[in-house]
Amino acid sequence: MTPDDQPFRPISVFTDIAIEARDIVRGDAHQEIPGVRVEEHQARGVRVTEVEIFEESAERLMGKPRGHYITLDVPTFKERDPELRQRLTGMLTDQLKTVIPQDPQKSILVVGLGNWNATPDALGPRVVDRILVTRHLNQIVPEDLRDRMRAVAAVAPGVLGTTGIETLDMIRGIVDQTRPDVVVAIDALAARNLDRLLGSVQIADTGIHPGSGVGNRRQGLTETSLGVPVIAIGVCTVVQSISIAQEAVQLLVEELAEDVTLYKILREMTPAEQRGLVEEVLGSRFQDLMVTPKEIDVLIDDMADVLAEALNRALQPQLDRQEWT
Repeated sequence: MTPDDQPFRPISVFTDIAIEARDIVRGDAHQEIPGVRVEEHQARGVRVTEVEIFEESAERLMGKPRGHYITLDVPTFKERDPELRQRLTGMLTDQLKTVIPQDPQKSILVVGLGNWNATPDALGPRVVDRILVTRHLNQIVPEDLRDRMRAVAAVAPGVLGTTGIETLDMIRGIVDQTRPDVVVAIDALAARNLDRLLGSVQIADTGIHPGSGVGNRRQGLTETSLGVPVIAIGVCTVVQSISIAQEAVQLLVEELAEDVTLYKILREMTPAEQRGLVEEVLGSRFQDLMVTPKEIDVLIDDMADVLAEALNRALQPQLDRQEWT
C-alpha cells in the first residue's frame, strides 16, 4: 500500500476534542483507526462517548496522548434548561467518580487554568471560585466530619501573558510543596463543531496542554511533568471560524445541490476536498480567528456551576450536600 492509498491521515487541524480528532483522521474510511477503541451510549439525555487511544501509531495520527477520553455531549445546554443542567451534573459526577480516587485520604489539587479577564477562557478560574476547599480545615472541624472530608486545595494560576510565569512552573512548585495525590485541571477547549460550543465536556486521564486547541501550545500538566496523576476536565468555549466556513459549505451543498450548478460541483467534491478548498481560500485570513457565543457570560457561569457541583460531589462523596454548601 502506497502512502496515497492509506485510509488515514495525521490530523492537521486544531481541536482539543479526542472524538473530533478521531473523526477527522478517519475521514471517509469505513473502519476504526488501529489502536483506537470507541464506545457510545446515551443516558438521561446526555450522549457519552469514550475514546481509548492505546497504540503509539494512533497517538501520532490523532495528535492526542495515549489514554482515556470521556466526552459528554449536551448540544441544547445553551437553552439553559434547569432540568438538563441537573441531569448533566449527575452524569458528570458519575463519570468523575470513575477517574478520581474515592478514598477520602487521597488529597486533591484543583487547578483552574485560563485567563479570568477573557470570558471564553475564564471557565477554570470561575470553577475554582466555587470549589469546596478543605485542606486547611483538617484540624478545626469535628472528628466525625474530619474522617469523611477529603483534603482539597484549589488555585487559579493565571496565564503566562498576565503573570510572566509558565503555568507548569507555578503548578509544579505548588505540587512540590503541598504533595497532592491527584491534580484535577480545568480548562476551556477549542472544537471544530458548532454544536459543541458550551455543549461538550471532556474528561481525560492524560493531563492537559493549555492553549493547544487554539495553536498556542504551552508546557503540559501531565503525570510526567508533575509527578502525580493529572485528570483534565475541559469544556468547548470557542470554535475556529474556518470550521464554520467549512460547515456552511456542507450545508449549502445539502440544501441547494439540486438547483444550482455551482452546488452540484461542490456536491461532487469529497468532504476532504471541500475542506481543502475553504482552507486554500480563507485559511490565511481566518486561521487564527476564534468564535464564541454572544451569551458567553451567562453560559460560562452556568457551566462553572455544573462543573463545580459535580466536582464537589465527586471529591467529597461522604459528605451530604448540606455540609459543603
